[in-house]
Amino acid sequence: MSSNLHPMLNVAIKAARAAGAIINRAALDVESVRISQKQVNDFVTEVDQAAENIIIETLLTAYPGHGILAEESGQAHGAKDSEFVWIIDPLDGTTNFIHGFPVYCVSIALAVRGKIEQAVIYDPSRNDLFTATKGRGAYLNERRIRVSKRTRLGESLISTGFPFRPGDNFKAYLAMMADIMPRTAGLRRPGAAALDLAYVAAGFCDGFFETGLSPWDIAAGSLLVTEAGGLIGNFTGEADFLEQKECLAGNPRIYGQLVTILGKYSKFAGAGEKAAVRQALGQDSAATDSSEADAGDAPADDAAPGAAQGDAPF
Repeated sequence: MSSNLHPMLNVAIKAARAAGAIINRAALDVESVRISQKQVNDFVTEVDQAAENIIIETLLTAYPGHGILAEESGQAHGAKDSEFVWIIDPLDGTTNFIHGFPVYCVSIALAVRGKIEQAVIYDPSRNDLFTATKGRGAYLNERRIRVSKRTRLGESLISTGFPFRPGDNFKAYLAMMADIMPRTAGLRRPGAAALDLAYVAAGFCDGFFETGLSPWDIAAGSLLVTEAGGLIGNFTGEADFLEQKECLAGNPRIYGQLVTILGKYSKFAGAGEKAAVRQALGQDSAATDSSEADAGDAPADDAAPGAAQGDAPF
């Protein structure tokens, strides 16, 4: 850890590396790891829980008055009314991990009065450490990183995440892919959204989009992207995206082109755009309204932005 780093970032790095050590030890014999299922295709392991526990212990030992928002334990730890809230995903890419597919990471962010100010994403299998402090730039292993300089979507590599939960709108996602794939140099699905965003920040890929993400999936990555000179928001380009379950990021030029393509698929798109998408999917309005209600396309925790943020601790 560097003495030049913000003290809170240093503590987050210490926590991320401690969690990474747990993950790396477990990866040596991944078949012995106990796995449980939160819902269909959504897994949690004893490794997620042990990694989360060591992160929370490290953070609260240093800052006992801070709040915690963690994937596995929610807000069960830390102060409930603090202006400082750590947003934690102890193992993003759990499905990859339990299959021995080495694309997963630890993600830790600090929100201060609702704004992300510190970020760490640690890839334990590669020992890659991505860090950012608001206003101080983004780094990979202490080397300054910037988003790519590509300006043409046709030359760009775009990452995404495929729908995998019951109730996900598969037809809409297939339509998005059909719109994006022919226009790019390639579409990738690595399987860990936090790492996808870190890779956008580092210029390894030029853009990223996904729906259904939670704050702990994207909080740290969002600061990395903006500190590396990129843009991040929802599919319509609005910057207030953390609670909206749709995320789009990229270098500025590619981001703008992706908004043009994906904006019509946003839940915040205009009525005319939504109608055009329904027609393209071969759905009439009534059938779509019915399927969205039945499939939970807009679940209770996916309310309008204001309502969702009102329930958030930061």
